[in-house]
Amino acid sequence: MGELLTFPGLGLEFHLNREAFHIGGHAIAWYGIIMAAAFLVGICYVMLRTKHFGLDSDRVIDVLLVAVIGGIVGARAYYVLFSWDEYKDNLINIFKIWEGGIAIYGGIIGAVIVGLLMCRYRKVRILPMMDLAAAGLIIGQAIGRWGNFVNIEAFGANTTMPWGMAGPAIERYLTSHQAELAQYGVTVDPTMPVHPTFFYESIWCLIGFIVIAWYTKHRRFDGELVLLYTAWYGAGRFVIEGLRTDSLMLGSIRVSQVLSLIGVIAAIVIWFVVRSKIKRENDPEYLKLYVHSEEAEMIRQGTFYTKKEDKAVDVEPTIAETKEEVPAELESAAAEPTDDKKTEEDDGGNS
Repeated sequence: MGELLTFPGLGLEFHLNREAFHIGGHAIAWYGIIMAAAFLVGICYVMLRTKHFGLDSDRVIDVLLVAVIGGIVGARAYYVLFSWDEYKDNLINIFKIWEGGIAIYGGIIGAVIVGLLMCRYRKVRILPMMDLAAAGLIIGQAIGRWGNFVNIEAFGANTTMPWGMAGPAIERYLTSHQAELAQYGVTVDPTMPVHPTFFYESIWCLIGFIVIAWYTKHRRFDGELVLLYTAWYGAGRFVIEGLRTDSLMLGSIRVSQVLSLIGVIAAIVIWFVVRSKIKRENDPEYLKLYVHSEEAEMIRQGTFYTKKEDKAVDVEPTIAETKEEVPAELESAAAEPTDDKKTEEDDGGNS
C-alpha cells in the first residue's frame, strides 16, 4: 500500500511507495527516476537553445555531462560536510547516496567548478554557457523537488493553511526531532499538518524558469541570466528555508539561508553596477552579447572550430615546405650574378 500522505484541508489522500519497480532484485526508486527526468528536461532545454547563445552544441553537451557529475559529487559532499555526525563513525555510508542525503547548493557549487574547467578545456565561452545553463538548472529543480514528495521529506513546520499535509511519516519525524527543533526556536506539534515546502520551491522554480526563458531575448550582457537566477532562486529559498524542519545547520544558523541571502545581495549589486556602467557608456558595442559577435556567427555556420583546427594542422607542413624551398632559392640566388658583379664584368670588358 505504501506510506500514507494526506492533505486534510483539500480532502486529498495518497499512498506513496518509494520503490517504482525492481530489476534483478534491485529496487529502482521513484526519487531516482524523478531526478533523472529533471536532468533530462534541463539538458534538453539547454541543447535546444545553444544557437541563441552563440555556442556549439557538441561542446556544450560535453560541458553539461561533466557538470552533472560534478553536481552530484558536490551535492553529496555538501550534505555530508554539514551532517558529519551521521557519517563520522561509519565512513562507508558517505558513498551510499541512494539512501538519500544531497543538497542543491552543493550541487550547484560542484557543477559550476567542474563546468568552468570543462569550458576552458573545450574552449566554450564561460558567461554565455552559464546563462544558457541557468534556465535548464531551474526547470530541473522544479521537477526534482517532486522526489521529496514521493519520499515525504523536505517539509516545514505546522501550518493552518488548507494545503497543509500530514501523515505517519511526518508525525514520526517531528516526534523524533521535536526537542532538537525547539533548540532552534521551532515549536512543532507532530499531529498537526505541515507546510509542503517542497511544493513551494517547485512552483517558485517553475515561475523562475518562465521568467528567465522570457528574459533571455531582453538580456543586455552575458552573465545577466546567471544574476537573475541567483537573485530569484535565492530570494525564494531564503523564505522557504525558514519554514523547513530539516535544514542543514551550522550551530544555530541555517546554512542555505545564509548562502541565499549572500547570493541575492551579490547578484542585485552586480546587476545594478553593470547596468549603470552600460548606461553611462551609451555604446551598443560595450559588453555586446557574445551571440552577436563574429566568432558566434562562425560557430553557427560550423566554421569557427574547423578553421582553428585547420590552422593548427597547417603549421608543420608550412615549416617543412619552407625548409625544402630555402636551398633551391639560395642556389638560384647564388647562380645569378649580383649587380656589383655585373658592374665589375662590364668594367673589365671596357678596359
